[in-house]
Amino acid sequence: MTVRSRLAVLLAALGLILLPAAPARAAAVTYGQDVSSHQGNVNWPAQWNAGSRFAYVKATEGGYYTNPYFAQQYNGSYNVGMIRGAYHFAIPNGAGGAAQADYFVAHGGGWSRDGRTLPGALDIEYNPYGATCYGLSQASMRSWISAFLNRYHTLTGRWAVIYTTTDWWTTCTGNYGGFWANSPLWLARYAGTPGTLPAGAPTWSFWQYSSTGPFAGDSNQWHGALDRLKVLACDGPC
Repeated sequence: MTVRSRLAVLLAALGLILLPAAPARAAAVTYGQDVSSHQGNVNWPAQWNAGSRFAYVKATEGGYYTNPYFAQQYNGSYNVGMIRGAYHFAIPNGAGGAAQADYFVAHGGGWSRDGRTLPGALDIEYNPYGATCYGLSQASMRSWISAFLNRYHTLTGRWAVIYTTTDWWTTCTGNYGGFWANSPLWLARYAGTPGTLPAGAPTWSFWQYSSTGPFAGDSNQWHGALDRLKVLACDGPC
């Protein structure tokens, strides 16, 4: 038996849980993941047993793509007990922000006050198909994001989470701080700490810290205990 195995047995005897490998945090955190079609059909019981307690699932991209595995991933995570949410990969040089919010909500990106559904997330980051900022000026990018967020709020009553990196946000929005009063920050940074936050963001809510495990897809932390994540899902006490 390895040292880690002996430790696991000891912790189990004490009624504790050995958390998956991840950057250490002083405050309470909750571990989870995000997935897309790249992961195919996910073994959700295995993810739960590994310690994942929430999942964000890619629903849509632009105004033209839906994840063919969305139902298995979105419903499967829910069925094992996870808190789940959907995310939209933004293509700002395509359809307008409001139109992409419409598309997202029409294809799985909505919200319900069931205590297990997170507000949808806007994944806005480096352009995998061309120019980093999609050919938009900083002012135009801010306007596009605002249109998406406002439309999503009109449709669902919730403000979308924003997934981004500090570098992209600084480059493509001018490090604009006006959205963080309403939208939680989901920060991507594969390092031992979240690092510098975008201007105006009081803290990070989610932190994507690894693309290589311990969970399928990308591994994340929620900046708080599980009961606080349920408050976000419920938009207040359930």
